[in-house]
Formats: sequence, structure tokens, C-alpha cells
Amino acid sequence: MKQLTTRTLAEEFALTDAGAGRWQARVDRSWRGWTGPHGGVIAALLIEVARAAAAEPLPVRAVDLRFLGRPTEDVLTFRATEHTVGRSTVVLDVHAEQDGSPVAAASVTLGRTVDSSVPNYAGAPAPRVPDVDSCARFALPPELVPAGAHFDIRPAAGPLPLTGADEPMMCAWIALRPELPADAATLAILADALPPAIFPTLRAPVAIPTVTLSMHVHGAPTGGLPVLVRTVNASTGGGWSVDDTSIWDRSGLLLASARQTRRVLG
Repeated sequence: MKQLTTRTLAEEFALTDAGAGRWQARVDRSWRGWTGPHGGVIAALLIEVARAAAAEPLPVRAVDLRFLGRPTEDVLTFRATEHTVGRSTVVLDVHAEQDGSPVAAASVTLGRTVDSSVPNYAGAPAPRVPDVDSCARFALPPELVPAGAHFDIRPAAGPLPLTGADEPMMCAWIALRPELPADAATLAILADALPPAIFPTLRAPVAIPTVTLSMHVHGAPTGGLPVLVRTVNASTGGGWSVDDTSIWDRSGLLLASARQTRRVLG
């Protein structure tokens, strides 16, 4: 796959330190998802603000995000509060608002690497799928999801969205346009890159926005993008849907796992 020009996340979304413990960013219309700014981008900005606000540059270990309102294309304002937990862990509570109204909040856990007597386990290996260069590109419809133009999606296993399939899962190699550094913030965008996992079982699109997203970071990417993303529907019923997503790098190393609780509006 052709490598794309790399920009930082701060550059892509004009994330700036506004002083007095505040940061500001803008998610333009090209990053719009089903019902507003792409949820993975909001998660990524919350992570990036947490990293900027932390007193020490520690690796991101986990993110627990809740959407509190429907974001728009207006400027987002962020505030962060740091909590030290023992010698190796720091938690930052980050809040995003627009025009004084809350949009999202996240607890971002940072933690230093320490020696341990417990044996290492790298997580479940990646499924066997064709290499990215053997997979055809799939485009999300821009009239429904403008943010789809930022994703280079190459389905590698499982059914495609809106095909009336029996299996509620998708698996694809995914890169970004423009390419962003393969860090925890970018992994949050990629964890929300595919449609809801129930979509392959449908014939027509339905609005199923994310209400909460939890992501756990397992390892640092060794080769940049693309990465292999697999999302599986854990359950759907009563107007709610839960998806589990795993992300591996090209060597098969598990990078992150995520769980989203979604509201079914259709």
C-alpha cells in the first residue's frame, strides 16, 4: 500500500493550547460520521489532550469515554484534571464542551512500564487473512458518512455491510488519509472506523450512534498503518447494541481492544 503523508493529530484538527488549562480543536465537515463529528475523532482528541496535560509523558493504557451530547462542527473546548494513582499510574479526566454545554468526557489512564515477575502474554494473535495488497478497497458512501473519505478500507474477511448476511462481523485492513502516527489516539479513530457490526445483517442503513467507548491498549505498533481491524457484534436488542473490536499490526501483534455501547435509533 502506498504510504501517505503523515500529519500529527494536532495539525489535522488544529488542536491548540488555549491557556488556563484549556485546549481547543475543530473537527471539520469532512470528518462527519452518521450523526455528527466522527466519534473516534472525539475520542482521539480527548486522548491527545490527556497526553498534553499530563505532567509526565507516560504511555496510554486505557480510555473510558461517554458521550454527553451531540457534537457539532463548532470549536471544541477541552479541560483536563490529573490524578496520580500510586507510583506507576496517572488518570486524567478530560471533558469536552461546545458553547458551554458538555459533549463528551473520558477517563484516560496512563502508566509507566515496570518490571514484573508475571510472564508476558501478547494477546490473541491476528486471524489468518490475505495481505493488505491482495484486498480490494471498499468505500463508505460519502453522502452518508463523509468521514469515509479519510479511511482506506480493504475488507479481508467476513461479510460486507448491508448485504443481509448471517454473521454480524467485519474484518478489514485500514489506513488513514492523511496518515496519522500509529499511536493510541489514532487507534481510537480506527476502533470506530468500521460501521456498527450489525450492519452486514441489514439491507438498509440505520442510525446506531455510539454512547460509550472503552479502549485498552496492549502494545505499540511496530510498522505503522495499515492495521487489521475486526469488529464483532456482542449483542443487539431493546434498542441497544454492543460491539467488540480488536486491532492488530501487520506482524500480528494485538495493539488494542475496544467495546462500544450503541443506541439503535432506526
